[in-house]
Amino acid sequence: MLRIPSTIPGLKFTESGNFFLLAGPCVVEGYDLCMEVAEKLIEITNKFNIPYVFKASFRKANRTRIDSFTGLGDETSLEILQRIKTTTGLPIVTDIHEAEEAEMAATVADILQIPAFLCRQTNLIKAAAETGKWVNVKKGQFSSPESMKHAVDKVRGAGSEKVMLTERGTSFGYSDLLVDFRGIPTMKSFDVPVVLDVTHALQQPNQMSGVTGGRPDLIPLMARAGMICGIDGLFMETHPEPSKALSDGANMIPLHNVERLLEQLLAVHEVYKKIAE
Repeated sequence: MLRIPSTIPGLKFTESGNFFLLAGPCVVEGYDLCMEVAEKLIEITNKFNIPYVFKASFRKANRTRIDSFTGLGDETSLEILQRIKTTTGLPIVTDIHEAEEAEMAATVADILQIPAFLCRQTNLIKAAAETGKWVNVKKGQFSSPESMKHAVDKVRGAGSEKVMLTERGTSFGYSDLLVDFRGIPTMKSFDVPVVLDVTHALQQPNQMSGVTGGRPDLIPLMARAGMICGIDGLFMETHPEPSKALSDGANMIPLHNVERLLEQLLAVHEVYKKIAE
């Protein structure tokens, strides 16, 4: 059964029978860039009747190097996200890293995202849930799918059913990640929407340069595999010029490749629906 977070304000096409999409640049780099991405993705998702949420982090706290870009400033970035939301009508998903950020981010965001490294932080998850917004908890690179039941329980314990989980790979050695697709049905058994992050799942972290690498050439393969395993939603970061992105460009999908990918994934999704009946 496909689980779509249909109570998110402004989310379109929730009755289409299609997976939902969380997508955008890694971090807010400026209004013009965010609007360019949002407008293109609106065009594509309207064409295919895909429920779409715009993604961009207002701050990036988990950086390898001390000189890595962390954002334009909280107030500036949240103002940009609010402009995107007001202009386009799109719902917004953004990361939070500390409990104190939850209420501030919730003034703009419809989904508060818990980064993978922080998926065990009880106070952070509770603070996000208590805002009444949806909470997307990314599975830690160190966590089993089974253990993510406890993150779901923390949200529910705070009085909310608005929780989803995102698979984004498991640490494989020091500098690679692998996705165990057995985790998709395991996490779906918790009766929550399950998302596959097809860009971060292909990261190659902990490089000597202090800049994370990646395998964006494998994004279509990763996404197709997720579809046939029954994911409810797809997460991906995209940029008009990934090589110039200020964060995580090495594992992004170029914006001009998104339409073709989504078209292919809808075809795979139709196959999944037939074999899952």
